[in-house]
Amino acid sequence: MSAEQAQSPLPPGLDLLWGRRERGKRGPRPGLSASAIVEAAIRVADAEGLEAVSMARVAHELGFTTMSLYRHVASKDELLQLMWNGSAVGAESLVLEGADWRAKLRMWSAVQWGMLERHPWITQMPMAAPPMAPNSLHFVERGLAALDETSLTDAERIRVIGLISSYTLSEARMAHDAARAVKAAHDAGPVAGPGPAAGAAAAPMPTYESLLRELIDEETYPRLYRLAWSGAAELRDEYAEFLWGLDRVLDGVQALIDRAGEAG
Repeated sequence: MSAEQAQSPLPPGLDLLWGRRERGKRGPRPGLSASAIVEAAIRVADAEGLEAVSMARVAHELGFTTMSLYRHVASKDELLQLMWNGSAVGAESLVLEGADWRAKLRMWSAVQWGMLERHPWITQMPMAAPPMAPNSLHFVERGLAALDETSLTDAERIRVIGLISSYTLSEARMAHDAARAVKAAHDAGPVAGPGPAAGAAAAPMPTYESLLRELIDEETYPRLYRLAWSGAAELRDEYAEFLWGLDRVLDGVQALIDRAGEAG
């Protein structure tokens, strides 16, 4: 890398993550660091959700003033970038096991699913651009390495990684949103107001299958009607459903590899 490239400015947050930011003239408070701030923010988000994270809330968690945090982290947006990177700690040492690219990418996606289960607030993060933090890029690098023995081009490989990651994130977001809805209904507590329903427990969230049975008729929606009453529409295991969809995505990648081999 040339000196000119090494000095290229980075957006706020990335400059801190990649060690390109100069320390300010005012010294930081002893006992406080960017890593401690990020760890505290992740604890808050894990326990209370992303909406609970603020500079003031994190400062309270650490026992410092809010202004003390700004000596290390410039803004909440920057803190979110640091949290994203912090959630992927260990990506640089990840070893994908399996006999072929498919088994390795299946594990790669399962690792991402597990990270999203541990830190569901990631599904609420703004995603205007692909993550560029060091740990995120380590994770992408491991996914690309799983495709080394295939005949795909570099452009096709990064598209495959992006497709699988987007699928995993989308499935995790739906599972998390459903869990949040159930929790919100539970937290609402007993039904208030006059009448025999007063004081009764809140009604459980209706399932997709039960709603179909309630809303559709066989003549207008014959195929959905058959699904609803056969039990096939019931979601029994979110992780199993995720793996089923992942395998179909990998089937498509296999077809792409086969076509590339034939063309070669």
